[in-house]
This record gives sequence, C-alpha cells and structure tokens, in this order.
Amino acid sequence: MDNVGIVVESLDEVISFFEELGLKLEGRATIEGEWAGRVTGLGNQHVEIAMMVTPDGHSRLELSRFLTPAVIADHRNAPVNALGYLRVMFAVSNLDELLGRLYKSGAQLAGEVVQYENAYRLCYVRGPEGLLIGLAEQLGTK
Repeated sequence: MDNVGIVVESLDEVISFFEELGLKLEGRATIEGEWAGRVTGLGNQHVEIAMMVTPDGHSRLELSRFLTPAVIADHRNAPVNALGYLRVMFAVSNLDELLGRLYKSGAQLAGEVVQYENAYRLCYVRGPEGLLIGLAEQLGTK
C-alpha cells in the first residue's frame, strides 16, 4: 500500500492533529490540471495535498484539500457501520497519555476506551473536522 487519503477543509489544522499522533509532514504540493483529473475522473482539478508519514516510515497518509471541483459530499459524521466508510487505526504505545494530548487539541472520544482480552486497549476518537480515527495500544509489549 502506498497511502490512505483523506479529504479535508483545513490542511493546517489536520496536519497539526496528525503530528500530535506522531506522523511527520513529508511534504506539501499543489496538484492541478487536466492530467490529474484523468486519474481521478474529476476532470480539471486543483488540489492542495500534504503527505504525512508514520513514525516507522512504512505508511503514509495523504491529506487533500480540493479547491476545484468543489467537494460534493461529506461523510465525516457517518458512523463506522456506514457503507464505504473509511477509517484509519494507529498503533500507539501509551493510549492514556496520547488521549490527554488529543483532548487538549479538541478531540473527543467517540465511544469509550475498551480492552480486548489481554491483547489491546482500543478506542475511536473524533478529531478536527469530525474525522474518525482508531487508536490501538497493544498490551504486554513494554
């Protein structure tokens, strides 16, 4: 897999949120023109993107802000059982400490933190723009 993409309204706000999760900004660019639209099927488009890389360097997250064409749908508040819903789950080493930092930046717990057997502590968090992400702390690895 090369990357997972998320369309957002504010690149700066969402970049800051993912930096708090430990991702690093790899780069920003503007993508525009008919050639890009041939890939996406959107025709002539103008998009600002930011590429974030995970701490291990193996995965990337592409954040896109469409200037043209205009965004036509908003799935950010869809529940996790909505058809076609996409979510990203991150492995974290200290869930409680991370949640404290995320709460300070306005994130909210979507449900509650639960423990799955003796293997994981898991939760979903709504970040900026209502983005839903999962957090998983593997137990017994410290």
